[in-house]
Amino acid sequence: MDIDKVFYKTLFKNLFSDCCSVRFWDGEVENYGEGEERFEIVFNEPISKSDIIKSPSLAFGEAYMTRKMDIEGSIQDVIESLYNNKKSFLSSGTKYLHILKKSSNNIKKIRENIEHHYNLGNDFYKLWLDDTMTYSCAYFKLPDDSLNQAQKNKVEHILKKLDLKEGQKLLDIGCGWGELIINASKKYKVKAMGITLSSEQFNIVNERIKNENLNDLVEVKFIDYRELKNMKFDRVVSVGMVEHVGKDHLSEYFSTVNDLLVEGGVSMLHSITSMKECKGGTDQWIDKYIFPGGYIPSIKELISHMVDKNFCLIDVESLRRHYGKTLEHWARRFENALPEVSKTKNETFIRMWRLYLNACAASFNCGNIDIHQFLFSKGINNEIPWTRKYIYENY
Repeated sequence: MDIDKVFYKTLFKNLFSDCCSVRFWDGEVENYGEGEERFEIVFNEPISKSDIIKSPSLAFGEAYMTRKMDIEGSIQDVIESLYNNKKSFLSSGTKYLHILKKSSNNIKKIRENIEHHYNLGNDFYKLWLDDTMTYSCAYFKLPDDSLNQAQKNKVEHILKKLDLKEGQKLLDIGCGWGELIINASKKYKVKAMGITLSSEQFNIVNERIKNENLNDLVEVKFIDYRELKNMKFDRVVSVGMVEHVGKDHLSEYFSTVNDLLVEGGVSMLHSITSMKECKGGTDQWIDKYIFPGGYIPSIKELISHMVDKNFCLIDVESLRRHYGKTLEHWARRFENALPEVSKTKNETFIRMWRLYLNACAASFNCGNIDIHQFLFSKGINNEIPWTRKYIYENY
C-alpha cells in the first residue's frame, strides 16, 4: 500500500466543505463529499508529509507554484471551501494564517521588504490595477461599480472622513502611486506630503505632481516615516502600510503619528486586521514570497495602542466585503493581462500571483481576515461634525 496516498486520503477526508475529488500521481481518483463536484485537486507528484505537517500553506503554496499540484476549477472556491469547513485543522487562523516568528523591521529591513514587493515594476502593476494605480481596498458604493470608480470612491471616502480644510497640512504615510495626495490637494486645497519606500512609486508620484502642476501643494519624499523630523501636520493618513510595520514596531508607529500631529489633529488608519492577536506575522507562504516581514495586527492591538498614546477614537468601519470584491477584480484583470505578464514573468511567478490574489479574496470573503478604517484624534477635537452625515454628503 502506498503510504503517501494513505496520508493524503486521510488528510483530505474532512478538509473541505464542498464536494470535490483528488487525483493522485498514479491516476487514481478519490471522491469526497456528496453532490455536485466543485473542483478537483491534482497531485502530479507527492509532497513531503513532513513539509505539510510543518507548514501546510507553504507546502501547498510551493507545490502549486512548481506544478507539483494543480487545481481544476476555481482557486478561490477551493480556499473558501477549506475556510468554510470549521472542523478542518487548516481552518484555524492560528495554525494556517500565522507564523510563530517575529520580524525585526528596522528602517533598513523594512526598506528591503517594501522593495521586494512594490518594485516589481510600474509596468507590471499597470497591467491589472485600475487607472488610478491604487493598490489597496476599493469602496463599492454600488455592487456593480467598476474597479476604477470604486477606487475613486475609496479615496473620497477617506478624504471626507478626515474633514479637510483649505490650507491644512496632510501627510500620507505609504502614499503608493499618489492618488490620495493628488486628489486631496486638487479638491480640498491642502498642502499634501506623501512618503514611500518604493523607488518605483516615488518616480511615478513625482511625474504626476509635475504633470498636474501641483508643485506648490504636493511633494513626495523617499523616506521612512520614522525619519521625518521637526514637522507637524493637521492630518495624517496611512492606507495599507501599517501591515508592513511589524508587531514589535506598532507602538513606535503610533508614537511617531502622535509626534507628527498637531494638538487636535486627526489621523486615519486603513489596515488589514485579524480578530485575535497572534504571536507571529502572516501566513508563511505570504511571508516568504509576497510580503516579507508583514504582520496583520488585531483590532484589539491597534485600539490598545491608540489608547496608550491617549488618542481619542472617533470612528471604526469594516470594509471586509469591499476588499474581497477588490481582489476578485484584481484576479480577473491579472488573468486577462497574462499575454503581457508572460512576456516578462515566468510561469512560477504567474502561478504565485494567481494563488496570492485568489487566496486573499477567499480570506476576506470568509472572514478569516478583515480590514478596518480607524479615525482618531490627538487629544480632543470638537470640530469634527456631530454625525457621519458629512462623510456621505455630495458624493
